[in-house]
Amino acid sequence: MKKLILLFLICSGAAFAQEKNQQTQKFAITGDVEKESVITLDSLKQYTIKPIGDINVTDHTGAFKHKDDELRGILLKDILSHTKFKTTSPKLLSRFYLVCTGADGYKVVYSWNELFNTVVGDHVFIIMEKNGVKVDKMPESIQMTSANDFKTGRRYLHNLDKIVVMQVR
Repeated sequence: MKKLILLFLICSGAAFAQEKNQQTQKFAITGDVEKESVITLDSLKQYTIKPIGDINVTDHTGAFKHKDDELRGILLKDILSHTKFKTTSPKLLSRFYLVCTGADGYKVVYSWNELFNTVVGDHVFIIMEKNGVKVDKMPESIQMTSANDFKTGRRYLHNLDKIVVMQVR
């Protein structure tokens, strides 16, 4: 029960509007991983950038906030493909979840299964370009989105600072 409450508290951060904050140039992958890593804007250039299209960003009620055009990005699961999770068995991967945190403390949560075992993972992107502006020129880089969410603003994260890999015990 305590773990369920903890997960709820982590997710409840999504209920608060995200403040604009400092532009990030890198993010760390830490936690229950064999080797922690830092992903920089330069290191992101090695990945395939895919068209995402246009996204209507909505709030938690589904009300329209704004539209982002011509998004292009890198799948989060492609970036995570080099990360080895601390586990003794592939069966235990179902216990893992990732807490993605912006520089302002805003948090978004994904489960390992969601990213690697469902269609959702094919639509969670680190945004490399939007509205014709490249990531290094965006006032709120590094951004990420779950493009197929019904209420897209809930997991639209600005200024990604770190991804902490955790597991339910």
